[in-house]
Amino acid sequence: MLGLSRSAIARLIANGFVTPARGPRNEYRFSFRDVVLLRTAHQLQAADIPTRKIVRALQRLRATLPAELPLSGLRITAVGNSIAVHDRGSRWEAESGQLLMDFEVAASRGSVSFVERTEPDAPAPQVGADEWFARGEALETQDDDAAEAAYREALAIAPDHTASYLNLGAMLCESERLEEAVALYDRALKLGPELALLHFNRAVALEDLGRFEEALHAYDRSLQGDPDLGDAHFNAARLSDQLGHKQQAIRHYSAWRRLQKR
Repeated sequence: MLGLSRSAIARLIANGFVTPARGPRNEYRFSFRDVVLLRTAHQLQAADIPTRKIVRALQRLRATLPAELPLSGLRITAVGNSIAVHDRGSRWEAESGQLLMDFEVAASRGSVSFVERTEPDAPAPQVGADEWFARGEALETQDDDAAEAAYREALAIAPDHTASYLNLGAMLCESERLEEAVALYDRALKLGPELALLHFNRAVALEDLGRFEEALHAYDRSLQGDPDLGDAHFNAARLSDQLGHKQQAIRHYSAWRRLQKR
């Protein structure tokens, strides 16, 4: 997802930088802020910025980013060894919040002077997948059909937009369109990374369909990606016990209890 490794997103969740909500079926739901933080983490990592600076920048961004995308949009970039946040009207440093001047340096008759940067008029920006995702999230409490359409627009632009798969799949499950949800998760896993949360949500949908053996296998797949996913251990233990797989149930219950003691 967004260039991160399969386990990186789970680690960001565990460290509190990404805080997805839980839906009524215990599935994960990502906010626009989560998506921005995930993208930022990848950019900073690729720019070889020191880990301490990444942590400080993420902490400040987590505390200051709006819950919804501003109309002007946001762009977060690595500039040298610093992180800059841009919107239509200003640019500031992520760690300090200090505004950055938008100028360039030019030579003039042997001296140095500052000149304002002038750029040609750019065409109106196209709405990207992240923006459609943010719209879908904002619309969920108002208009389910519009929210679903927004998530599908995001996927049309970026077929591997994992957060849209997670939220759209949760909506389909809530409306009892379980077969559609499973098909959506299958498509996500074919196009994107083997994300533990996708396997987990797929397992929940399969269990609700009564496809218990398939659901148990999906829980196991989620735990291959994230062995510390406690909810997957608990659900797998309960389902294993129901299916008569006693040893497997004991193993998952034991793992779940160990995680609760951490």
